[in-house]
Amino acid sequence: MKYHRKAVAAAALSLCAFTALSGSMAYAEDTYRPECFSPAQDNAKVIKYEKRDGPYKIAFVNGFAGNDWRVTAIQGAKAWAARPENKAKLSEFTVVSVGNDSAAQIAAIDNFIAAGYDGISFIAVNPTAFKAVIKRAEQAGTVLVPFDNVLDTDEIVQVNENQFELGKMKAQAVIDGIKKAKGKVEGTVLEVSGLPGNATDRDNHEGMRSVLDAEAGLKVVQVVGNWDAGTVQKVTADAIATNGQFDGVMVQEGSIGALNAMKNADHPVVPFGGDAGNGTRRLLAEGKYPGVTAAQAPVMSSVSLEAIISLLEGNALP
Repeated sequence: MKYHRKAVAAAALSLCAFTALSGSMAYAEDTYRPECFSPAQDNAKVIKYEKRDGPYKIAFVNGFAGNDWRVTAIQGAKAWAARPENKAKLSEFTVVSVGNDSAAQIAAIDNFIAAGYDGISFIAVNPTAFKAVIKRAEQAGTVLVPFDNVLDTDEIVQVNENQFELGKMKAQAVIDGIKKAKGKVEGTVLEVSGLPGNATDRDNHEGMRSVLDAEAGLKVVQVVGNWDAGTVQKVTADAIATNGQFDGVMVQEGSIGALNAMKNADHPVVPFGGDAGNGTRRLLAEGKYPGVTAAQAPVMSSVSLEAIISLLEGNALP
C-alpha cells in the first residue's frame, strides 16, 4: 500500500527556544494523550518543543472555503476557541481563508509568523510548497500543525485520517455492489474527484484507483468536482450526457450534486460511494442506493488546535 504522509497524527474523532526531538521511535507511552493523538501506520517519530508559558496567539489559515465541510471546520475551530478551558489559554485567535492559492496561503502564514504568533493551524493548499515556511517557522519559534490537506514531510506534527483508505473504502463498496448486481465486475464507473493539487484529493484518488485498476472489465470516467456540490452536479450531468448510464459512482465530496444530477437524468439506482454529510445519507437512504458514505470529521480543526496547545505546553506528540 502506498502512503505519502510520513508523520501524520491520526486523530480520534472525539476531541479528546525551539527544539524538536526528531529521531525517537513513537510509542504510545512516550507521547501525550495517545488515545487522541496516535501515530500513523508509517510514522516512527516523536516531536517535542520546549515548553513556553501562555496565553498563546494562535491562527487558523484555511484555504478553500467553498463547501459545507470547510465552513463546519471553521465553525468547529471557533467553537473550540470559545470554550472556557481553551479561551483561558489564548491571548488571540484569528481565522482567515485565502482561497486555493498556495502563494496567498504562504504569505498569510508568513504574516502570522512575523506577527509573533505562537502556533498556526492550516489546511494546506499544496502538499509540497511549504518547506521554506517550515524553516521560517522553526527559526521564529512558531508551531505549525496542518490538518486534512497535509504536507509531504515528517518535520512537523500533522493531524489527519487515512485518506487513501477512505478512497479505497468507497471504491470497494461500489465494486462489491456491481458484483452483487451483475455476478461479475464489468461496465463503467464515474469517479468525481476533488480540488486538484491537494493531498486529500490525491490520496483519495489513489485509494480508489488501487481498487478500480485491479478490475480488467471496468472502465473509469474521472471528472473534477472541486468538492463543491454545484460543480459536482454539473460535471456529473455532463458525464452522463457524454457517456450514458454508469454502473457505479464515487464522489469525494459534494455527493448531493451527483445524486441530483442522476435524478434529473432518470439515471437508475447504482452502487454509490459518497461523503458522509446528512444530505447525502438522506438521499441515498430515500433512493435505496447500495454502497457506503465515508468522510473524516470537519471538527478535526479542533484537534489540530488542541495539538498546537499540547506542543506549546511541552508535550510530545507523534
